[in-house]
Amino acid sequence: MQNIIVATVKEWNILNFYKLQEQYASKYTFHLITNPQELTLEYIKELSPLYIFFPHWSWIIEKEIYQQYNCVGFHMSDLPFGRGGSPLQNLIMREVYETKISAMKIEEELDSGDIYLKEDFSLKDGSAQELFIVISEMIFNIMIPKFLNARLIATPQEGEVVAFKRREPKESDINNLTIKSISKLYDFIRMLDAEGYPNAYIELGETKILFSEVKKHDGKLVGKFEVVKNG
Repeated sequence: MQNIIVATVKEWNILNFYKLQEQYASKYTFHLITNPQELTLEYIKELSPLYIFFPHWSWIIEKEIYQQYNCVGFHMSDLPFGRGGSPLQNLIMREVYETKISAMKIEEELDSGDIYLKEDFSLKDGSAQELFIVISEMIFNIMIPKFLNARLIATPQEGEVVAFKRREPKESDINNLTIKSISKLYDFIRMLDAEGYPNAYIELGETKILFSEVKKHDGKLVGKFEVVKNG
């Protein structure tokens, strides 16, 4: 059977990997990479995979790998709009709530590869982690199966290139918001609420208040806060 590799580190993707593996066990042999150091040309050559999928992968991929094998990345924007880092946060900050999940061929220039397919996705509600979990289900239940069931042809990206800049932890300070309305605060807190992301915060002297699990309720925001020592 042909080999399929999935490289990811997020727990929700790993859980969905094993479901996919079970579903297609009679057609493909699946291999999971959860450590960037395991992604070597030597290992890839041994398996000679039909595809290497990279859901939520942030590490550099060797040029020899993506030039010799079908490497597919997934990006949370309607490419070429939104190339670059922190797409979820950058989209929400721009109040772009209807977007796409783009499956693209990995190339040297970030998020520049030809597009295999796109799926609609809404950012209107939910924490970053909740949205990532839904995206994972879409990738593993809808998008990757399309690759496994048919030969997809990638086509060049069309439209104006709009690049996003990866956000820095200091940008999670709520005081960076120029407009602090209920809706803006809701978006700001929820878009940073995920494993591995710096929560929205406010500094008060020697302390920092971290915000998470925000919900709208009767015209108010309710959620969780945590006070920690600053620095």
